[in-house]
Amino acid sequence: MSSWLKRKSRVEKLEQKYVELMRKSFKVALRDKNESEKVQKQAYKVFDEIRYLTLQNADK
Repeated sequence: MSSWLKRKSRVEKLEQKYVELMRKSFKVALRDKNESEKVQKQAYKVFDEIRYLTLQNADK
């Protein structure tokens, strides 16, 4: 019952954002390759931040 009260961690929010950006990139790729590449770059930046945070937490 308390699962709906649980807040998402920063990593979980970033993972969700990464998935949304990659989906958007795929949909846009059907129309405009350059725009798709821009969205993909944003997604990779988010992915790098996820990797950094998970590695930072792994050291603890």
